[in-house]
Amino acid sequence: MADSSFDIVSKVERQEVDNALNQASREISQRYDFKNVGASIEWSGERIEMRANSEERVKAILDVFQSKLVKRGISLKALDAGEPQASGKEYKIFASLQEGISQDNAKKVAKIIRDEGPKGVKAQVQGEELRVTSKSRDDLQSVIALLKGKDLDFAIQFVNYR
Repeated sequence: MADSSFDIVSKVERQEVDNALNQASREISQRYDFKNVGASIEWSGERIEMRANSEERVKAILDVFQSKLVKRGISLKALDAGEPQASGKEYKIFASLQEGISQDNAKKVAKIIRDEGPKGVKAQVQGEELRVTSKSRDDLQSVIALLKGKDLDFAIQFVNYR
């Protein structure tokens, strides 16, 4: 019988992020505490740009956006938001989405699987993802449970389970 496998990836559904951004923008335009402060959130190339006239307001915009992401099932670990920067009379925060698993993070995950996972489970790095193989599907299930229990500093998803 052939080995069973699955891939560990770090991807973000761009459409869901877009929907969360639109919802946050709508809420910001309607909320009383954001009236007449120049508050906005929008795409700026590949980054998300948040603007307001004070540091507290721009942090509140980030908070609204994060709550919309959580409601849409997107991990906040995939959002890399910078610190508020003064730009003239307004403050800005730039946030980017992290996709793909770096080589260092892939090696960390492979080491966790090797050290704490069931025997006979192999993990190999393939570009920005990690392929996990085993003869037993139960072993693969226990690897998924093990990784979900770990507090990794990046978002992971499990795909192509065969």
